[in-house]
Formats: sequence, C-alpha cells, structure tokens
Amino acid sequence: MKYMLLIYLDENAWSQQTESQRQEIYREYRQLIQELTDGGHYLAGSQLQPTTDSTSVQVRNGKQLITDGPFAETREQLGGYFLVETIDRDEAVKIAGRIPSARVGTIEVRPVA
Repeated sequence: MKYMLLIYLDENAWSQQTESQRQEIYREYRQLIQELTDGGHYLAGSQLQPTTDSTSVQVRNGKQLITDGPFAETREQLGGYFLVETIDRDEAVKIAGRIPSARVGTIEVRPVA
C-alpha cells in the first residue's frame, strides 16, 4: 500500500537553525532515504520551498481567486513529503517516526487512493 507522509514544521524554527544544524538534519534525511530505498519502501520525496513562495487558487461561482501564500494560517507548515510503499499503516507509521522532522514537527500519514 502507498502512503504519503506529509512533513509539517514551523518554518520560523527551521530558519533559526544554524547552517551546521541544518546540514546534520539533511544528513539524517539522506541516510533514512537510502535505508528506505534499499528496503524497497521509498518511492519519492522532496523538501518544499517556504510558504512565502506559494500561491493558493480557489474557484467560486466560476471566478478564480488567486492569493499569495498558503490556504490557511497555521502554526506548522507543509515542508515536504515522502511517498512510501509499505505492507500496512503500522509500517508507514513506523517510518514516519524515523523522519528527522518528527522530533520538532508533525508527520501526517495518509493512504494514497
């Protein structure tokens, strides 16, 4: 079964990390991705640009509304994702718990339709 692991974190907290702290976290991500790839679980993933670079689109009554930024103001922002294939939800949850950002943010585990 495929699961999207959505990585939410506070962008401001991330920007306050030192460069060496960020590089250590990136190293942990690369190591996890390699382990998941070797185990046949990792399908895709990527870090996202900050929400300041995003655009939200809505269509209401046939008219398109475009706004800068994310759809909703939240304490944590979507910062990236992993797409994994696992035997069940429990295995996906275990992988989510290994994502470095789980220590400071939230990982949403969502089955892919």
